[in-house]
Amino acid sequence: MPPLDRPAGPAPAGPAPAGPALAGPALAGPTPTGPAPDVVRAWRPAVPGVAEVLHAAWHEHAYPAHTHDTWTVLIVDRGLIGYGLDGHEHAARRTGVTVLPPGVVHDGRSVTATGFRKRVVYLEPTVLDDALVGRAVDAPLVPDDALRARFAGLDRALTVREDVAAESLLALVTEGLAWHLTGRPTPPREPPSASTARRARDLLDADPTRPVRLAEVAAELDVTVPHLVRAFTRELGLPPHRYLVGRRLDLARRRLLAGEPAADVAAATGFHDQAHLTRHFRRLLRTTPGRYQRG
Repeated sequence: MPPLDRPAGPAPAGPAPAGPALAGPALAGPTPTGPAPDVVRAWRPAVPGVAEVLHAAWHEHAYPAHTHDTWTVLIVDRGLIGYGLDGHEHAARRTGVTVLPPGVVHDGRSVTATGFRKRVVYLEPTVLDDALVGRAVDAPLVPDDALRARFAGLDRALTVREDVAAESLLALVTEGLAWHLTGRPTPPREPPSASTARRARDLLDADPTRPVRLAEVAAELDVTVPHLVRAFTRELGLPPHRYLVGRRLDLARRRLLAGEPAADVAAATGFHDQAHLTRHFRRLLRTTPGRYQRG
């Protein structure tokens, strides 16, 4: 898999903001009186290329043959899923990443008595090349632990609405999937990292509070998003989304010390809301914006 100098995923911090729809209790282990209840949680994030995110835990469930108009990319956290894909039997395991192409019939069922728990990201059909459909049908399980860790980071970023982090990780995950499905070719030579990182930093510094799409930054620099993330991380020691959060926190601290209300500061400095600002504030300073402001 093409290398990345450092992981680009956000570290878990604080409670996730409300947003995803939840059906049933939160994911949990077995209760003293029996197995954990079934859980289905789904939402559509505001990240281009992602059609839906699904978290599911089923004790006894078999879903019938069906198709999706999206790429289905998933990891299994517990149990073992047996499924038929285009007339052949496969298993989704707790190792690697499973990728199912759009338009291909598949079903699914639990193979173990305790059921299974999975996390799924449904990708728009244009995110991966149509030429990869046949490869995915033949070998839907990608046995790559680093890719699995990146996918888990993507899922976490989507869950807590860290959209720039999710865009970074989505680019790296889809690049990794395509690399495996095309036979793991030698990666092409990339432009120099230093100039890419410097120019990207200048673009982010021009207005750290504005909504950012890394695809737009990469297009302006005439590079791919994966190269942008790798170059930025290699030269500056942290990925673009973490750099951007740091710049926004600097601006937020100045406004808080000037006496502005925390909710207004969050809106003015590029955070979703006050809870989003507070989560990052606690990560950096282990305090809340209100306590910081009161001194």
